[in-house]
Amino acid sequence: MISSTGGPAEGDTLDAGATSLLRQPKAVWATAGASVVAFMGIGLVDPILPSIAKGLDATPSQVSLLFTSYFLITAFAMLLTGFVSSRIGGRRTLLLGLALVVVFAGLAGTSGSVGELVGFRAGWGLGNALFVSTALAVIVGAAAGGSAAAILLYESALGLGMACGPLLGALLGDASWRYPFFGTAFLMAVGFLCIAAFLKEQPRPARKTSPLDPIRALGHGGLASAAVSAFFYNYTFFTVLAFTPFVLNMTPYKSGAVFFCWGVLLAVFSVIVAPRMQARFGSLKVLGGSLVLLAVDVLVLGYGDHTTAVVCTILSGAFIGVNNTVYTELALGVSDAPRPVASAGYNFVRWFAAAAAPYFAPKIEEWTDIHIPFVVAAVTAAAGAVVVLVRRKALTHEAEELQPRHAAEDSVTVFAN
Repeated sequence: MISSTGGPAEGDTLDAGATSLLRQPKAVWATAGASVVAFMGIGLVDPILPSIAKGLDATPSQVSLLFTSYFLITAFAMLLTGFVSSRIGGRRTLLLGLALVVVFAGLAGTSGSVGELVGFRAGWGLGNALFVSTALAVIVGAAAGGSAAAILLYESALGLGMACGPLLGALLGDASWRYPFFGTAFLMAVGFLCIAAFLKEQPRPARKTSPLDPIRALGHGGLASAAVSAFFYNYTFFTVLAFTPFVLNMTPYKSGAVFFCWGVLLAVFSVIVAPRMQARFGSLKVLGGSLVLLAVDVLVLGYGDHTTAVVCTILSGAFIGVNNTVYTELALGVSDAPRPVASAGYNFVRWFAAAAAPYFAPKIEEWTDIHIPFVVAAVTAAAGAVVVLVRRKALTHEAEELQPRHAAEDSVTVFAN
């Protein structure tokens, strides 16, 4: 856990977590393994977007709705995940989410039109939201070695999934765009069986969560500021993730390799680099600087030649990894709301941008030219940095006062970090 000033909290350092990282019960490994596959589903379709467009005779803006439907449902599901898990328990919530992903990922592979595929991705998003929003709570509850080891393991699963998703999509999608969906359904079915076999039910929270609790939590100035800044940032993030494959216009193998390298940088900078930068410079300075650099990167991506676009796409993974980690810390530590509630409210706001960017980026290209979507993405990244600058007192002083109150509550995740 990172303190409000960006340094490691006493007794909860990265090194301490790494020491016991590998000594975990089977239940933890089962949940972490399923988490890898769940995060793979986010970038799985990246290298096959052009293939899907060709196979279903669809335009880029139509195919990009695969992300829009997925994250739009995810945003609304954030209001329900705490409601569900506080009533049926963490284990059943995980299994329900996995079952939905298995069903809808399998159905996605049978789609006969882009409309069907978009609808099945929406169901997939609901299942993924239920699973991922509960996974860290379960890992922390079952892990050996304290919360540091559990969080490090979870973030490692996130990074590995984000890196391997495009690679799996490329390997299976080279034969047919349908195979990555079937492959995901199979892997999630294996995860379902592992969790059913190895994970025991976790204790339920003393208080049941209402769907309105996350909305009420956003009344806190610090949490609302983090959510608004993350909203702008997520628009940039998902412009890169969902629109760039059409700009690069590469084969599934080459596109998969590009986004695999992107995912590796995301994982390394999220798990290893960001905490050390926070400890040295402070969270808000790191976040503001990373957002500005991301804005410059996507602007160069939009106006550079093909080689420059590839390099900038990969490099964006480093800035995205840093941003993900710092935003997570801010969202979980800045308010007095219970962490599951704060997480749900924060995600409810920011995932609307993840739904908007894949739709509007190709539309903006149709209305203007191929450069302008990246100009808009650069502006939104810069807007996120401005929010951090203007609201820096709410994002630091309130977090400092509330930090001790949350010391024993490391049992929630911010979806997709």
